[in-house]
Amino acid sequence: MLQTMSRIGLASYVLLLSMMAGLEPSAAQSSTKGPSGLPLPRFVSLKAERVNLRIGPSTDYAVSWRYMKSGLPVEIIREYENWRQIRDADGTEGWVNQTLLTGERTAVAAPWMKGNGENIYVMMRRDSTPSAAVVAKLEPGVVLGLKECNGNWCLSEIQGVNGWVSQNEIWGAYPGEAFK
Repeated sequence: MLQTMSRIGLASYVLLLSMMAGLEPSAAQSSTKGPSGLPLPRFVSLKAERVNLRIGPSTDYAVSWRYMKSGLPVEIIREYENWRQIRDADGTEGWVNQTLLTGERTAVAAPWMKGNGENIYVMMRRDSTPSAAVVAKLEPGVVLGLKECNGNWCLSEIQGVNGWVSQNEIWGAYPGEAFK
């Protein structure tokens, strides 16, 4: 999911960064609050079926990518007015309007293992223990809903099946993060 920026697009992006000097990349790395009052960084998901990823926080900026599926998890790393700079599971970054995002939590099963061969699965278990019965085998890259996480395991749902997935095997919840 990577596309190259044109020279004009890159120049616009550099100009944007210099204009937003108060929003430094290091600020997005720590657990701080953004202008919205919500923590940065944080995970959300795409609300709309079609979402344009732009190189800057305005419709005046070029579209660098288009997402075609709602529910994909993304990480908000910066805020500027009603625009959110996001990062997806592949590391692609860009800006989207906040109206295209939802606080509903989702995750991707082990996207780093995608394409690493056959018979590689993330196990969804009946309980939050490594010895619990397997209720589903998830292929890397599958998107699942997150109901809660306890810091080690996340209660998840996919196609009506509920179970626990190791937090280390998903992208969409921070290591040690707990929520209900």
